Amino acid sequence: MSQLPTIDAPVLVLVGPTAIGKTELSLQLAEQFHCEIVSIDSMQVYRFMDIGTAKVSIEERARIPHHLIDVVDPDEEYDAACFVGDAMRAIEDIHSRGRVPLLTGGTGLYLRALIDGLSAGIGQFPEIREQLQQRLTSVGAYKLHEELCGCDRISAERINVNDTHRLLRALEIYQATGRPWSEHIALHQQQKTSRFSNMLQIGLTCDRELLYRRIDVRTTLMLGSGLEQEVKGLIGRGYNPQLKSMQSIGYRHMINYLNNVWDLLETERLLARDTRRYAKRQYTWFAANSALEWFEVQDHKKIRERIAGWIGRSL
Repeated sequence: MSQLPTIDAPVLVLVGPTAIGKTELSLQLAEQFHCEIVSIDSMQVYRFMDIGTAKVSIEERARIPHHLIDVVDPDEEYDAACFVGDAMRAIEDIHSRGRVPLLTGGTGLYLRALIDGLSAGIGQFPEIREQLQQRLTSVGAYKLHEELCGCDRISAERINVNDTHRLLRALEIYQATGRPWSEHIALHQQQKTSRFSNMLQIGLTCDRELLYRRIDVRTTLMLGSGLEQEVKGLIGRGYNPQLKSMQSIGYRHMINYLNNVWDLLETERLLARDTRRYAKRQYTWFAANSALEWFEVQDHKKIRERIAGWIGRSL
């Protein structure tokens, strides 16, 4: 495994599950500690997808410079490798101005890829992928997800049944190598060398029932703020409802509503339920990161004191 170039300048990380309150806290911290924000969100990279991704507003972006938001169109491919390249350029750019990059968001895969590098050597297996794609069409995602549970339960717990891209990739790796994707990742973790020598990682948590109530409130606000019009606009622009971006949480729910699969009440219920499930998967990702220092989301004073002490030693 090749050695990653080391970055010695300070980098701050603030992560946590969806709806916990990262956005406003990140803005406050950025103002206090002279940071620029780098989004760690696999959906906020897409243009025209604002409401369903809970994207920071134009006014909030005017308060603090943000990076890696509105990077690609919804029909363009964007993955962890793209994120790593873009994030590294943003971090170097921020450091060149004498400011501190504040990486914030909820996509654990992107953060891990940035810190530890991407797993190499697995490769692509087009014939197996084609067979799996055919089976996806014939038996559906739920059946394939059950099969993944049988051969790679760790990956199955991290991959939503609707995330067919990663679902097929996990099955492809297992069938091609005879080893679960999670084992490949674990081996990579054992061999990893972090590219950041001066990084403080903060994780936000709160009572689970409180988080679920926040998710319910966000869901209601999202539906009342124009998600239906946003999805209609995306379809009107010619974006296929089957695109990876359009099958994400919120967008696939609204597409089902527009196709009369569910009524509005059922759409809201399922959107809130699936968002809660997504939050659980986020916690699973972040729990594997031993470098995270966890704080209750309301403990702003403790968080600021921890960052102030670290900044003081870093600069």
